[in-house]
Amino acid sequence: MRLLALLLFLSCSLAQTLLPASTFGLSFREEASAWIYEGEGVRFVYAPGVGWAEPLDPRLPPPDGEKLPLEALKALGYFRTPEAGVRHGTQGRALRLVLDLPAGEAAAHLPLEGQGQGSLLLSFPYLAPGMLQVPWPKGLEARVRLLPKGTELFLSFPGRLLRYRLFPLKEPDRLVLDLFVLEAEVEEPVAAGVRYREIWAFTPEPLRLYLVEAEKGRLVPVGKPGVRALPKDLAPNALAVLNGGYFDPKTATPIGLWVQDGVTVSYPSGRMALLWDGFSFFLGVPRFEAMVQGPSGERVRVGINTSRARYTAHTVPGPVGMEGEEVALVMGNRVQAIFPAPQELPPGAWALAFPKEAPPFPLRPGDSLSLYGRLDPPFRYALEAGPLLVQKGQYAFDPNRENFRDKRPLEAIAPQAAVAWTREGKLWLLVSEPTTPGVLARALLTLGAWNALRMDGGGSAQLWVKGRLRNPYQGSPRPVVSALALYAP
Repeated sequence: MRLLALLLFLSCSLAQTLLPASTFGLSFREEASAWIYEGEGVRFVYAPGVGWAEPLDPRLPPPDGEKLPLEALKALGYFRTPEAGVRHGTQGRALRLVLDLPAGEAAAHLPLEGQGQGSLLLSFPYLAPGMLQVPWPKGLEARVRLLPKGTELFLSFPGRLLRYRLFPLKEPDRLVLDLFVLEAEVEEPVAAGVRYREIWAFTPEPLRLYLVEAEKGRLVPVGKPGVRALPKDLAPNALAVLNGGYFDPKTATPIGLWVQDGVTVSYPSGRMALLWDGFSFFLGVPRFEAMVQGPSGERVRVGINTSRARYTAHTVPGPVGMEGEEVALVMGNRVQAIFPAPQELPPGAWALAFPKEAPPFPLRPGDSLSLYGRLDPPFRYALEAGPLLVQKGQYAFDPNRENFRDKRPLEAIAPQAAVAWTREGKLWLLVSEPTTPGVLARALLTLGAWNALRMDGGGSAQLWVKGRLRNPYQGSPRPVVSALALYAP
């Protein structure tokens, strides 16, 4: 009841408020001791001390020079459109206005969304005087005009991006306007065919992306297993550097495939990888052939990490092997010990798991044992990360299809890093403001991404451009093990 009384009070006080004639699309002049208001195909005359002419009705509230009462214009039949109540509040980043429509009045068909750089003009086919009472965001200039065919809203905020969306609701009928006042987008040249951008994607909530777009260049994975460093220090002369794939936080051991100039630095872990030669990029779960060479030079094919076989090589830290197996722990291409499985894999070691008392060839501590592998087909560069976000222009985020045992990091709202490219071949190295991988995938689709792969996210997500960190970062940037460096072609 208190809220209803307040709304009624505001409505009555607004009706009695005198507003400039320009608010109603009218001009004002004095002529022959009369006040004349013209515009929008009408002409009103008021004689001070006498009253309104045509019709002469002493009950109508009088104007005051250039100012007119809303109630008088209603009674004079100036408005030819239904009146809507206005409520306001906030919804996330948006200022939300709700237009309560008269009973039986369906929401008009209006553009559902739009934006403007620094200014925005919106028109509603309703009389909405409540818009004059809205507390607009600081710095935003708002001009409301109450016209015969509806309400016109002009917004201005130089240097900002103004974005809106409209949607109807029923029972009762309402029209909802969400208005976003956003930081301006940014575009800066970095080198020939390379530019840095800060842009908004809408899903439908706004999401800011910090992005390097390259039409040409040379992309190289950089870093060293077991060593952490800031991405900018892994490639000090690069145009741009994006953090790379996953690693074990205790040992800085890379997790997943890493091929550097044709040499396998780290082995697959069953997730999606970025594969490339030159400036042609591909996404896929790597087809990888691994084998071990025994003391006498004999070789046998083995599974690798999650791709298990009768004989399986393990390179990812953690427990390896299964009940009923034995594992040979190897360091420096020498068998250190043979233990019953499962066995914890220490830093800097790899292990060969095999059925109990049935190695592929006789093995004893001290014997030489080497692990080899190659991609099929071969690529000069590869870096595994995941999950897949976009594939051939379609939403593809599904961590259940990849080897992600703990999906909690993929459900948390955190900064996301990704590599993407358009169908035309433009490469994107990007970091988003905090969101989820699924939302990022939808955002990239709205921007025209053809393929996209998530890299390590959260505290690792960093985009450096010519030695400068461009995405906002809480605290000190986190050192990482691998990164993707973009050089001039």
